[in-house]
Amino acid sequence: MTSTIAVTRWIPDEALKVLAEAGEVKLSRADRPLTPDELREFVRGSSAIVGMLHDRIDGEVADAAGPDLKVVANVAVGYDNIDVPALAGRGITVTNTPGVLTDATADLAFGLILAVTRRLGEGERLLRSRTPWSFHLGFLLGSSLQDKTLGIVGLGQIGQAVARRALGFGMRIVYSGRSRAAEDVEKTLGAKYVPFDELLRSSDVVSLHCPLTPETRHLVDADALKAMKPGAYLINTTRGPVVHEAALADALEAGEIAGAGLDVFEAEPEVEPRLLDRENVVLTPHLGSATVETRTAMAVLAAENVASVLTGGNPLTEVRP
Repeated sequence: MTSTIAVTRWIPDEALKVLAEAGEVKLSRADRPLTPDELREFVRGSSAIVGMLHDRIDGEVADAAGPDLKVVANVAVGYDNIDVPALAGRGITVTNTPGVLTDATADLAFGLILAVTRRLGEGERLLRSRTPWSFHLGFLLGSSLQDKTLGIVGLGQIGQAVARRALGFGMRIVYSGRSRAAEDVEKTLGAKYVPFDELLRSSDVVSLHCPLTPETRHLVDADALKAMKPGAYLINTTRGPVVHEAALADALEAGEIAGAGLDVFEAEPEVEPRLLDRENVVLTPHLGSATVETRTAMAVLAAENVASVLTGGNPLTEVRP
């Protein structure tokens, strides 16, 4: 019997071709996230689901798909949208797409660092609004990165890639996380492991690269923001709920930190309205992996995971409970 593969939103043709060799592809034509009811109905009778980070896939979705469901492939590195234990308990394999988006996300993170510290968004908005201006020595002064400290929360693949870029700008690296990196990684990056509270106190830029878990939800809250330097900047390219968005808006209004660069948001696609009005905040709509090459590689990896499982092989990048 031919396997049915439910794909919840558009993916590149290269990935569809891989899937087509493993089963019959059912592609959602809705150019938006499916509602929970729509998602359960859409996956009914499927052997595989290729989902996006906005798809909440839990036991109810798996039960709606039916007993033939063998694999759920998340086209993302993070998998906080998937109830992995519930699916594993039903014998369903879960996969993600690590590795292929490391450099793209690190590039975007460092782009945000440069944009907010050098006030690039403010300068562009000034020109586009046709506001009269002239050069003078005090005009739109930003902050340099040389000899400053970058605090990385989560020194995984993406965190390490950001650290490598920071070294090229003459920055010092400190980091915190659930565990220390390997000794050779610390040595290569000149990275010093410190407790989270010390990282907040000592860093000129704090860049978040930890997964979203119950422990990291609102990791950066009002207290954490108060612990940061008044001249420090916060960068988030991981998951929005790691930062308490309202607390961040409060801290910016109070001048507790100098600015922020955000690619992810607590209730995507909504953004805390007070952040939208601030000149010292750079905002991008979840573009961390948004290059043609990277998004294609992500989709193909997800498709290859599905194809391997459906043809009796092992998944390439399995998420274990």
